[in-house]
Amino acid sequence: MSDAVAQQTEQQEPEIDLSIADAVIDKYIDIPGNLMPVLQGVQDEYGYIPHVVADHIAERLNVYPSQIYGVLTFYAQFHLKPRGRFIIRVCVGTACHVSGAPRIVETFFDKLGIGHAETTPDLRYTFEKVACLGACGMAPLAMVNDDTFGKMTVQKVDEIIAEYNQRPMK
Repeated sequence: MSDAVAQQTEQQEPEIDLSIADAVIDKYIDIPGNLMPVLQGVQDEYGYIPHVVADHIAERLNVYPSQIYGVLTFYAQFHLKPRGRFIIRVCVGTACHVSGAPRIVETFFDKLGIGHAETTPDLRYTFEKVACLGACGMAPLAMVNDDTFGKMTVQKVDEIIAEYNQRPMK
């Protein structure tokens, strides 16, 4: 990462406590092939992988930052931007699509004011369209974190948002 890009990235991110990342790194530091568990552990702690932490991991594991960013950008499980406390996923696979998923997606967009792969400014919600959630018999299907909502309707969107608006942020 160039100095200008690194400087711009650091200006956009809030101050990050690297001791949290150090605790994860220390757990795996002597284990061969430790990059994936370190990245997964760090993401579990921060909710995403801040750029400054990715650079710190590279330094601590003695690997090039490009190796870290190569892994982070290859695997969809890793996120370089903060995500919402509640991850809403709506299946847009064939069964869900023909059962009304596009209307469900548009309703979430309208109600939350965000689009696909976006996060609300208060970090409460991240919305994602996904290819298949593997429950075609419940189509159209939505999930909020690990909670499943089958036979979705536009009215259920309001109920889900009302329910999760009541929940604490952490």
